[in-house]
Amino acid sequence: MPAFIRACPPPATAGVPQADSLLSPSWPNRRPAPLCQALTASVLAAAQLTAALPAAAQAPGQASTSAQRGLPSMGDGADMTTSEERRLGDRIVRELYRDPDYIDDPVLTEYVQHLFMQLLKASRERGELSPELEERFAWEILLGRDRTVNAFALPGGYFGVHLGLVAVVSTRDELASVLAHELSHVTQRHISRLIAQQSKQTPLVLGAMVLGALAASKNPGAAQAMMVGGQALAVQNQLNFSRDMEREADRVGYSIMAPAGFAPQGFVSMFDKLQQANRLNDNGSWPYLRSHPLTTQRIADMHSRVPQGTPPAPPPTLEHAMVSARARVLMRPGVDAWRQWEAEPRATGFASRPAPQRAAGWYAAVLSAVQLRDVALAREGLKSLDAVVQGDAAAERQARLLAAEVDMAAGDVRSAAQRLAAAPGPGAGAAARPPAAPSSGAGGSSGALSIADLNRPERGGAAVGAGASVGASGVGRPELVLRTQALLRAGAGAEMVGPLQTWVATYPRDAAVWQLLSAVWQQQGDMLRSVRAEAEAQAARYDYQAAVDRLRAGQDLSRKSTAAADYIEASIIDTRLRDVQSLLKEQAAER
Repeated sequence: MPAFIRACPPPATAGVPQADSLLSPSWPNRRPAPLCQALTASVLAAAQLTAALPAAAQAPGQASTSAQRGLPSMGDGADMTTSEERRLGDRIVRELYRDPDYIDDPVLTEYVQHLFMQLLKASRERGELSPELEERFAWEILLGRDRTVNAFALPGGYFGVHLGLVAVVSTRDELASVLAHELSHVTQRHISRLIAQQSKQTPLVLGAMVLGALAASKNPGAAQAMMVGGQALAVQNQLNFSRDMEREADRVGYSIMAPAGFAPQGFVSMFDKLQQANRLNDNGSWPYLRSHPLTTQRIADMHSRVPQGTPPAPPPTLEHAMVSARARVLMRPGVDAWRQWEAEPRATGFASRPAPQRAAGWYAAVLSAVQLRDVALAREGLKSLDAVVQGDAAAERQARLLAAEVDMAAGDVRSAAQRLAAAPGPGAGAAARPPAAPSSGAGGSSGALSIADLNRPERGGAAVGAGASVGASGVGRPELVLRTQALLRAGAGAEMVGPLQTWVATYPRDAAVWQLLSAVWQQQGDMLRSVRAEAEAQAARYDYQAAVDRLRAGQDLSRKSTAAADYIEASIIDTRLRDVQSLLKEQAAER
């Protein structure tokens, strides 16, 4: 169910089962009660247009075999086209980018997206993901700095993951099981089926409702003005995934775990963890429990799929333990929690703990010290962390990235840049790369590609930027971002022009790297290219009005210049302006 409804107090008839996330415009734990009531009224008014039809059930096991037999999957035949669903997702995600809880941490984003891309590859190879769907949808994960344990699927192949989930899962297999479940909701077209049960106007009504709710969340007075009475239970059930869809997502998700390189037992252990939390501490921090009701049948189904005699799931890797610790620290739990984690490695018995726990403890201590600006203690902790992770290449890389952050916190930006210059990319290599983006050939001397086609859902274009792991040079995105930040602070950002241009030429939807490239060109005094790169960053996040404003500013700058290079850049700006203005008109027409 929608995260903004999950944040509301349950209605009096709370015994009615709830299901998965469909639309989640923001991270739910911060929403005031007036918003919940206002949104209840808004959803009710929107849904009164039409009534939902019950979803069709599917025989057990059909989901994992129908694609291989060439039969239609449960989601085939929906009235909502892939282009319509992508456009709806674009409208929603445009607001997510603006949410204060949205976080593009290069380390966490790379790790989660890499797991997701492995699942996507397995889904494609098993026939669960059609070529059309793969081309037209975004397949992008957005992280929220939210302490609740939650994940959700959005229309158009967008997925939200709260840092609370990354922090609580014990292994990469457990995290992959959640991602596989959400991915299966999209590949089986569950979202479009639910929306198609409404009238054809409903997707736009739902999109407008999300935008209105976001505006009201920033202004409680506006939310109060929107309030009318009434219960939204019936409407809420229309937006929920049915239990049949939940079971199908379980089965399909389980079936792609092993082909993707994950232990299927992670599905079972995650179910057991959720069930235990449901019994012991469902205190509002586990929305996944209410949005994914764990029936005895679902739990037994997952347990029965693991063959007898199967060895237990592999233990946590050092890398996962460190990434999980990073998520805990970056959730901004407060000074008291940071101080507690900073002191944890000095506790009695810490040295006798398993290596993953010690790696996580030292990582959290170092990063907490950085947050508390205790650089000396952070440097001391790095020495102990290096000793724990020695010999594990993936963990050593995470320690090296953390060391660069410590150097930057200490003001030693040159040391940070040198540390990252020779750093190899992630060991996953090409397997972590998203699908290649089509080029429109508008690169020019600036090394940029037009992103008009990538932003048009009907022309495909996966969101390849934020989730990319490795560039053409083999350097990982975290190294690229952190090294650029360090050199910018050292006044030597010009060293990164080439790598940044190569990256955005390969991944034109990476708004953060476009923004860094803009800062580098600004530092060089090349304001025309800086303005255009800033416009590309805005367009990559679907803020076409801001992109148009920046491109027009670029036109004004180009008229004042007579340099030949600026003439070429001005031609690119003129072309991009026409592209983005066309997209802006389409965006306005959908409102």
